[in-house]
Amino acid sequence: MKLYYLKGACSLASHIALYEAGAKFEAVSVDRATRIAADGQDFNKVNPKGYVPALRLDDGQVLTENVALLQYIGDQNPAAKLLPPAGSMERYRVVEWLAFISSEVHKAVSPLFNPAATEDVKQFARANLTKRLDWLDKEFGTRSFLAGEQFTVADPYLFTVLGWLPRVGMDLSKWPALKRYHERVGARPNVQKAQKSEGLI
Repeated sequence: MKLYYLKGACSLASHIALYEAGAKFEAVSVDRATRIAADGQDFNKVNPKGYVPALRLDDGQVLTENVALLQYIGDQNPAAKLLPPAGSMERYRVVEWLAFISSEVHKAVSPLFNPAATEDVKQFARANLTKRLDWLDKEFGTRSFLAGEQFTVADPYLFTVLGWLPRVGMDLSKWPALKRYHERVGARPNVQKAQKSEGLI
């Protein structure tokens, strides 16, 4: 398998998950400006949508969208317990978290990175993001990870998005449960391994 990623982008979630799953894969960086991947491929041909992550499977198929990749990765090694069994309520809860992170947190941060976004748009995005994080901080309670005491594929996704907050002028310490969670996940060896691989630490 080949994971195409942009340094520090949402593809970091899949990068972490692949390490956590013990998968055999090649991490291929994509140049932000030229969109040429380190393996020489034009990334826009790998994924015509033009954004990461993209996972080229061993049979040549390309899978895109973090929510899909993370579930695929989780299913590759059931023993890693990154994703509960299909059909279980626990599985649907993890998918629920993936959907929430993707649509309500990740997409709320995105306008804050956009230099073309007006200040009004950014104020709206910050207010919306603050509302979601306020809820999440209270919802988190005392559990260790999103789904309870078991680390799942939802956790590297939230970890990645929370890591962007300082870059958009938001202080994670406003949400103490989330700050502790981010530190806890960040201490995992495979999380550090993926970050080192991307040159983030």
